[in-house]
Amino acid sequence: MRKVAILGIGQTKIGEHWEKSLREIGGDAAFAAMQDAGIEKVDSLFVGNMIAPIVSGQNQLGAFFADWIGLWKQEAVKIEAACGSGAAAFRAALMAVASGDVESALVLGVEKMTDKAGRDVTAALATAADADYEVDQGISFVGINALVMRRYMHEFGWKHEDFAPFSINSHANAMHNPYARLHEKISVEKFEKSSMISTPINLLDASPIGDGAAAIVIVPAEKVARKPRIVVAASAAATDTIAVHSRKDPMFLQAAYQSSRRAYEMAGITPANIDVFELHDAFSIMAALSLEASGFAERGQGVRLALDNEISIQGRVPVCTRGGLKARGHPVGATGVYQLVEVVQQLRGECGKTQVDGVKIGMAQNIGGSGATILTHILINDV
Repeated sequence: MRKVAILGIGQTKIGEHWEKSLREIGGDAAFAAMQDAGIEKVDSLFVGNMIAPIVSGQNQLGAFFADWIGLWKQEAVKIEAACGSGAAAFRAALMAVASGDVESALVLGVEKMTDKAGRDVTAALATAADADYEVDQGISFVGINALVMRRYMHEFGWKHEDFAPFSINSHANAMHNPYARLHEKISVEKFEKSSMISTPINLLDASPIGDGAAAIVIVPAEKVARKPRIVVAASAAATDTIAVHSRKDPMFLQAAYQSSRRAYEMAGITPANIDVFELHDAFSIMAALSLEASGFAERGQGVRLALDNEISIQGRVPVCTRGGLKARGHPVGATGVYQLVEVVQQLRGECGKTQVDGVKIGMAQNIGGSGATILTHILINDV
């Protein structure tokens, strides 16, 4: 397998883009990535998307976007892995380039979520859960995470306010990200007074949806002359049961453990070598569980990292440095590509006030469903 590098990145601001269609949002990110890469064509297109068939009424997104951006005759497919669709599309593109099958690939994560009523979007998101044993029993996606969070608090003795630093950190970092949806700092007091959604998850525990797209161009590493050269050091994916109640331990993300361990082995590193970690904080409980499963904290102690300010830009494990899902926003099928774009920005030194000093190695972890599909990628600054 050939070494693969990221040649170009692009993204759109996440928000409610009433004036733009699904194809326009995706096209904007794709053209931005190709412009950043300094190319006009690629050999293949991999689109990460979850709910366009339900919310936008559009399927066959490979051909849909290839047509819009002028990639006729090229390979173009859609990859779906719930909220992990973006990283899954990146992994598929990576395999195509690394194997020598194609010389260049464009990865596009895109989602248009605000054109339907909230109940319709909630129903669409619920398709990431088990239709027979979770959804048909009346539980929502938020409700599933709330049950996990309540049990975690009971088992390890944490209070709800102890999770506040996760959201506070993400919001503080998003203030300096022009592509983020939420530009508002929050406090512990505001966190605690936020409206309850599904006890104990309140509004500030949860990430906002939105319209958005992010894109990446990858090529064989030997074809990249620009410095710094950002190389993909590892790509790993793993799965768990789709229904949370079927797991031996519902409070441990086994797929995160498996994929992160494989990624560390591929890259020849340990968690201590990671300089920045873009984790999947769809809910604050997921941030804590990801840190634990990925080897940054002991079981039940992921919350302690946040309380001790270890996840800040100056901390031991800087996370969500551009706002994370919580404040940058969570256009589900696009989120995994946004995470990778943000790691590239850190490795290039393009993050301004949220730049982590001396970044050499960054990791992104994208979660589909309530931990059923988890993909971990490690990028390095190969100067």
